[in-house]
Amino acid sequence: MPLAPEYFTADMVRDIPDDGKRYELVWGELLVSPSPALPHQRVVRKILIGLETFCSRHSLGEVLMSPADISWSDDTLVQPDVFVIHPSESPARDWRSIKTLRLVVEVLSPSTARHDRFTKRKLYQAQRVETLWLVDVDRRVVETWAPSQLFPTVEAAELTWQPAGAPEPLKIPLATLFD
Repeated sequence: MPLAPEYFTADMVRDIPDDGKRYELVWGELLVSPSPALPHQRVVRKILIGLETFCSRHSLGEVLMSPADISWSDDTLVQPDVFVIHPSESPARDWRSIKTLRLVVEVLSPSTARHDRFTKRKLYQAQRVETLWLVDVDRRVVETWAPSQLFPTVEAAELTWQPAGAPEPLKIPLATLFD
């Protein structure tokens, strides 16, 4: 049996047969995680609905969720749980056309937390994703990141997001998110 390569490309990841796992790639490193658990998906749904309502009302971009193939180079391919595409790229034609993300949401799971917090966060910051939310369901907090931050802002009561062009902020009470 041939050995798996040590350095993957986005095309190699796209060619992996669908087996129910999530395959992502950050600077050539393959990240593999199982399907998300039910509490994870409930939080994803609540965030998606809130963002969709807010972004549609103010024409702030397209809100999508994984599975997705967001790739900035031949050695990156990620599947953010939820993300907002910049209005200049909306509506998106295909995954390869998406390059500017206003907001990325990653809901942490035991199997993904390390990669989400470090490997993928650094990629998102390098790609100038305007805002990153790392949602920790177990701790009931959300870490918020901007491209230049060395440390997160930890929110324990309410998430607030007001991108350029929004006349008012989106506010999500964390108690409703985690119920």
